[in-house]
Amino acid sequence: MHDLLSRIFSAATLNETLRTATPVALAAIGGAMTEHAGIMNIGMDGMILMGAFFGAYGSFLLGGGWLGLGLAVAIGILVGLLFALFVVKLKADEFIIGCALNTFAIGLTGFLSDSVFGYNGGKGMAALPKLRLSFLDHIPFLGKGLQGLSVLFYITLLLVLVLWLFVYRTPYGLHLRAAGEKPETLRTAGISPEKMKWIASILCGITCAIAGVYLSLGDLEGNFAKNMSNSRGYVAFACVIFGSANPAKAYLAALMFGFFGALGTCLQAYISPDLTAAIPYIITIIMMVYVVLRSQRRRRLSHRKEQVA
Repeated sequence: MHDLLSRIFSAATLNETLRTATPVALAAIGGAMTEHAGIMNIGMDGMILMGAFFGAYGSFLLGGGWLGLGLAVAIGILVGLLFALFVVKLKADEFIIGCALNTFAIGLTGFLSDSVFGYNGGKGMAALPKLRLSFLDHIPFLGKGLQGLSVLFYITLLLVLVLWLFVYRTPYGLHLRAAGEKPETLRTAGISPEKMKWIASILCGITCAIAGVYLSLGDLEGNFAKNMSNSRGYVAFACVIFGSANPAKAYLAALMFGFFGALGTCLQAYISPDLTAAIPYIITIIMMVYVVLRSQRRRRLSHRKEQVA
């Protein structure tokens, strides 16, 4: 028991938590933008997968991890525009479009992967750097947990801060939230809610693309495998709902997912790996059930207050 606890509360577990949480957090903070704009973006898993492939393909084609990231971000913008075209411009059902995007991404990236890399997937492309900072060696526990993480981990922290400030401390963030909550009021003020929805969709496409690049060029150091998003987009959507579309809270929810993923790794010596791999997704389901029950409870309390009044 002591051995298990020492493994759970270790620098290695912290490192695994941060490493596992990063792609989910990147997608979640983008999903928070579309959620504020009144769009339920269930297509984030497809966006992540597209970013993972085109990041790897860009690195393979152009010979550099940063160039691969640039190509993936460009594709992420295009995918965000395509999503907004159907949802905002053509008024299509966002849930159906999101599911269609996920299915399309699996088929397209699978076909392109076989065509470009062969049936065994892409391996050995130029990756993004993992940082080893000397000053971290002097910080007990935390220093070891932060060593060797991809540069995209630090970019994620910066993006969480920037998007939080954007949403809650700028006029454009106020417009974004109004586009989802009170679009007619925003339109009366002379600002197009549809424009803010387009911007939100593009931002989500960018962060999901970076999440995909983290998987292929960051975590796996220059390798691509079919369907490597592995339902992280759905987990990210759960984090958005659990965190009330607040980028900082969504990041904390992603950290919780990452911790339980790391916990599953620690438990593999005692429990079947097939079962431990399901732990993060079981926790995600519990998160969603909690959110639903919390929402129902708030509605009941609000209804009682209205009756008393």
